[in-house]
Amino acid sequence: MTAGPAGTRHVDPRTDPLWRELVSSPGGSLFTSPPWLTAVSDTYGFTPAARVQLDASGRPRAGFAWTDVDDLRGRRRIALPFCDRADPIVPDVAAWSAVADEALAGDLPLTLRCLDGSPIVDDGRLALTGEAAWHATPLTGGPDDLHAALRPQVRRNIATAERSGVQVVLSDSVGAVRELHTLHVELRKRKYRLLAQPREFFDRIWTAFAPSDGVLTALAMVDGRPVAGAMYLVWQDVVYYKFGASRAEFLPLRPNDAIHWQLIRWAVERGLRVLDWGLSDLDQPGLRHYKAGWAAVERRIRTFNVGGPPLGRRFDVEELLSVVTELLTDPDVPDDVTARGGAALYRYFC
Repeated sequence: MTAGPAGTRHVDPRTDPLWRELVSSPGGSLFTSPPWLTAVSDTYGFTPAARVQLDASGRPRAGFAWTDVDDLRGRRRIALPFCDRADPIVPDVAAWSAVADEALAGDLPLTLRCLDGSPIVDDGRLALTGEAAWHATPLTGGPDDLHAALRPQVRRNIATAERSGVQVVLSDSVGAVRELHTLHVELRKRKYRLLAQPREFFDRIWTAFAPSDGVLTALAMVDGRPVAGAMYLVWQDVVYYKFGASRAEFLPLRPNDAIHWQLIRWAVERGLRVLDWGLSDLDQPGLRHYKAGWAAVERRIRTFNVGGPPLGRRFDVEELLSVVTELLTDPDVPDDVTARGGAALYRYFC
């Protein structure tokens, strides 16, 4: 920890107790939490930075974290890489200015995402460059109340899964995480022609969250075979749906609905307050409709930029990454080769 301007401190958000205290408050989230930042940074070789503002008693009252990236796609500042959003924890515009002026100084272009209610959205220095949907289900009441609040189609899907014999296994083991990663590689390759995050990233997430019982993997089983899965992470009193994957031929059995319903029941028993469904692109109406069916509220995640594109950005590099991705996700390429390609290249997609 080093001193900054009066009333602020520069900290390492992975290890500093001031940052942990700050992100344990209602303004913090999974994506600004020390275990998430540690998993991302250790996987991809990043070094995050943060500035914290202190109150008169020396307690943290505001903070902002970012990571500087310098690679073949150019030099840029991101708050934060590989995050749905990384809301600055600020009670007002004055606090935002105190913790963000350094990051906005102009030496590197900055990109950040935050929910639409953040005090920073009125900062004239920030150019709005994109929006996405965000959904969350309040976990108030018991399972019966939550079940009744679901859309009728969701309730029918849950019943279909039960009649079809779909069995959901909730596991805190790293083995279940690796089963999910296999499904994840397959889904991204076959449905989207995209590479997947490396298994190392999934392993490091497990390592970072397992000590606090903060990682749970759900696998939907049919005849003893995993046909769908999801990873959920817990930070404070919120459970986050982070990764999900399924095999297309089993979708009529509604394994994903069985997984999410089992998770909701588990979360209620644990006393958690909210299920955060994460980000959905606005051009994915089907996904947005699906998440809304789980009695979820919808808001907007806004993307802002200061300073334009990365310094030294080269469009031939962008085109090369696109071509290599297309080659590595060709249906004739073995899945293990596709997975190795993701491990080598995914760091460049932030």
